Amino acid sequence: MAAGPLAAGAANAATTRSAEKSGGSIYARLGVKPVINGVGVVTVLGGSIMPPEVVQAMNEASQWFIPLPELHKKVGARIAELLKVEGAMVTCGAASAIQVAATVCITRGDQKKLQQLPSTEGLRFEVVQQKTHRSGYEQQMLAAGARIVWVETREEAERAIGPNTAMMFFLNKAEPMGAIKRTEWIELGKKHGIPTFNDAASDATPRENLWKYVHEGFDLVAFSGGKALLGPQASGLLLGKKDLIEAAMLSLSPYGGVGRGMKVGKEEMVGLLAAVERYLKVDHEAEMRELGRRVTEMTTVLSSIDGLKLERHVPQIANEVPHLAIEWDETKIKATSQQITEKLRENDPPIHIQRPGEGRLLISVWMMRGTEHRIVARRLAELFRAG
Repeated sequence: MAAGPLAAGAANAATTRSAEKSGGSIYARLGVKPVINGVGVVTVLGGSIMPPEVVQAMNEASQWFIPLPELHKKVGARIAELLKVEGAMVTCGAASAIQVAATVCITRGDQKKLQQLPSTEGLRFEVVQQKTHRSGYEQQMLAAGARIVWVETREEAERAIGPNTAMMFFLNKAEPMGAIKRTEWIELGKKHGIPTFNDAASDATPRENLWKYVHEGFDLVAFSGGKALLGPQASGLLLGKKDLIEAAMLSLSPYGGVGRGMKVGKEEMVGLLAAVERYLKVDHEAEMRELGRRVTEMTTVLSSIDGLKLERHVPQIANEVPHLAIEWDETKIKATSQQITEKLRENDPPIHIQRPGEGRLLISVWMMRGTEHRIVARRLAELFRAG
């Protein structure tokens, strides 16, 4: 059974801290201080920490010249085989996968059409999207020449679909907020012959999700490669229909067009393949037990402080792992959530956690290494007691 991020993190933690103290790490030389990550797998903090087998694969890949398009196809075919889906390709992040998906749905693999983008004259260019599924990544589709058509109900979606519709966009983590659920969105797409795309960037837990949405009927599905998979941060996965994936590969560098700037190196391709292979072997149940234990330890430390409501929280969708949720009345405990998060960032090492609102904190123990969760619990207790 492959070692998971927790085991790898524990093994690397002592080495990392030693390097920091000696001033020998690359970050110390640059004057950038590493932080304790209590937020989770987020791009702004560097995604995740790659396990040794991923680093080794990338290092080996870096030593040779290869025909990049051939490697891209072979790596995609291997990932598709592992995940039991028709097609797969490595992109340079989940946002890249969004643009690639829009591009292939607009051009349907026609090279002449691909070269004319972002001009969509004579092409299908509209993307139907629920208003509640506004992702912040619409610019990736707009860059391909798309225009977003916003809807709220099934009736509106039916009216919005027409001769100019190229794709139907679904934001997986927003499903609870939308009126049109996954199965109904897929049904609409199939009824009208429109490809459906699911942005599931942060939803690779549990691992069955990697093939679940494709098997449900989505034509294209995107995942981040540098989050739960612990692959290279600058990598993503686009999965789905074989013909669409094959056409989509022509939308990225080394080919020309709107995707020329989205280069996926041989190191990222091989690294993400190694990450997927490892992810499918990891004992995820053992990891969940360890994360739960960390939350329990933190709860024990903080339970002696009157006025705190402490709860083990697992998000309904996206980052479905144990978190510690803390709530309190800011008029009774004279410490605001804003003050707490600011003080934590002033800590040495700095501690980053989520602040969902006033009197609320959310702490992910997922990407913490070694005994970092104990450091966070002790520091929080000090700040709450100090008021």
